[in-house]
Amino acid sequence: MTAFTPAEIPSGRTYLGDVEYMPDAKGAMVPVSLIKPQHLLEDGLVRKVMGHAIALSEQVSRFKEHTFDDLGSFEALLAQEYESTVGGAKGNKTLTTHDGLFKVSVQVADNIVFGPELQIAKGLVDECLNEWAQGARDEIRAIVTRAFNTDKAGQINRSEIFMLLRLEITDPRWMRGMKAIRDAMRVEGSKTYVRCHRRTSIDGAWQAVTIDLAKA
Repeated sequence: MTAFTPAEIPSGRTYLGDVEYMPDAKGAMVPVSLIKPQHLLEDGLVRKVMGHAIALSEQVSRFKEHTFDDLGSFEALLAQEYESTVGGAKGNKTLTTHDGLFKVSVQVADNIVFGPELQIAKGLVDECLNEWAQGARDEIRAIVTRAFNTDKAGQINRSEIFMLLRLEITDPRWMRGMKAIRDAMRVEGSKTYVRCHRRTSIDGAWQAVTIDLAKA
């Protein structure tokens, strides 16, 4: 296994004559002898962590690039030699080892945004809820409220919108509202994800090989 080498992070220190200086956050040069020991320790710790983080980030970027290159080469080989491809029309595919213990999945996810028809849908849904008044179940009201409220990033709650579409309500206005939601959907690009899994035996549970630091 290749040893992990952290990136080189400059110390930030420099000599002016015989005196060692470090710049502060305002750019002023401060003699190292006047900096508190705990601040020097903190500086060293952050530079050490950042050295590993930058190197790891670059390693993950190289892994992603090589993985897509290898998958593309494999697809090209199949197309050329066997006149065959792996996966569906959108590019989703799963490749496994012969012993069934390792698999690599490629998933293509569409980025869905909503157009102005969504406001028409909200008006129609509100009409239904206002007329149904006490007859409307609390859970339906809750779903509607969450669906049309924006999150902290100002984005519509897409999962709740899709939940509205699954409700079996036959009121003509509700159905027109659901049609307006479907008409509002637009695919604005897509993103490809590669996920790796492993298991210890053929009947064992799949375990994700985690690359995301937050989930490690």
